[in-house]
Amino acid sequence: MGLVVTWCDQLRVLLHPSIGGYWTHCGWNSVIEGVFSGVPFLTFPIAMDQPMISKIIVEDWKVGWRVKKDDKLDTLVTREEIVVLIRKFMDLDSDLGSDLRKRAKELQLLCQDAIKKGGSSETNINAFLKNIMQSGLAHDEGSNGLQAHVAIDNFN
Repeated sequence: MGLVVTWCDQLRVLLHPSIGGYWTHCGWNSVIEGVFSGVPFLTFPIAMDQPMISKIIVEDWKVGWRVKKDDKLDTLVTREEIVVLIRKFMDLDSDLGSDLRKRAKELQLLCQDAIKKGGSSETNINAFLKNIMQSGLAHDEGSNGLQAHVAIDNFN
C-alpha cells in the first residue's frame, strides 16, 4: 500500500533511487524538479501552458511520452491503457525506455553543471545584476532603487 500525505518535498522524492519515472501534468516547477532529478516523464497536460511544456519534454528533449489516446477528441484514458503504457515505460530492458533514461540523465548533468560555481546560472544572474547596476536602477533615491542596491551589494 502507498502513503497519502498532505504535503511532501517533491524534489526529495524524485531524487530517490527507487523512482523510475514521473507522471506529471507539466507544471513548469514540477518539470524543472523532474529534469534536475534525471527521471523520464509521462506527461498528462490539462490546460494553459501545459501542452506546450509537454511538447518540449516529448519532442524537443525526448525524455518522455505523452499520455493520450489515438482519438484526440477523447481526452480520457482508460485504466487498461494506463497499465499498458506504464508497463512499457518502466520496462528497463526496452530500447525505448533505455533511451529515455539516458537522455534524462544527460539533462540532469546539464542542470548540475549550470548550478556549479562559474556555471550558467551564476553567469546569468551576474549579467542580470550588472545590467541593473549599469542602467542606474541600483542608484535611484526611491526605496525600490535602494533595495536593488542593497541586494546587489549583498550578492557580491
